[in-house]
Amino acid sequence: MKKTINVSNQGATLDTGRRNFLKLGGIGLAMAGLTLIGCDDDNDFGMMDNGQVFDLGTGDVGVLNYAYVLEQLEADFYTKVVNNFYSGISSVEKDLFTDLYHHEVIHRDFFKAAISGVTANVLPTLQFQYANVNFNDRNSVLATAKALEDTGVAAYNGAGKYITNPAYLVIAGKIVSVEARHASAIRNIINPGSADFSGDDVIDANGLDLAKEPKDIVMAAGGFIKTPFTWKERGIS
Repeated sequence: MKKTINVSNQGATLDTGRRNFLKLGGIGLAMAGLTLIGCDDDNDFGMMDNGQVFDLGTGDVGVLNYAYVLEQLEADFYTKVVNNFYSGISSVEKDLFTDLYHHEVIHRDFFKAAISGVTANVLPTLQFQYANVNFNDRNSVLATAKALEDTGVAAYNGAGKYITNPAYLVIAGKIVSVEARHASAIRNIINPGSADFSGDDVIDANGLDLAKEPKDIVMAAGGFIKTPFTWKERGIS
């Protein structure tokens, strides 16, 4: 049986009283309700195995849970940044990080609502760790933000081919475009006026953003993720 997923903007906020450094543009996740047709109501959902470790599941729901992992991480990171800005932060950088915080919280809450619309087995709230990040040091925060945003873009690009529901694919495309804006903005803050926004480390010889497999993404971001999970369908255990 198909389920309809209704996602509203209740509980999501943006500071619309000033000019945002970045705009959500056409994504509209916070500004208008979103309706998707869910997956079949069958066993393709995340589940707890006998060891009580959450498995992301199979099919589209597995991909949604995977995206939810990454959005939880980014939202958690930027929450820590804006709750205690590093010393000497400029007004431009403060505005940027505030916008990124709002965007990632919206993305996180969207995926939670979308997955909850088709299954009760939603990825739980994860715990994260930042052993090598000094949140009071500008260079450390910017370097981490750059790594997370670049990883996020490559993750969406690599997972897109596993999505079968066209509606989910459209939303993933809209979100990855915002993540790419984030990555470009962070790179410009680090090296203003440079071509780093489309550097050779993230753009291939065909002029396309890099795409990475979920297993490689989890390996790269795993140091931040404290809560264990598996995605057996994609070889992550």
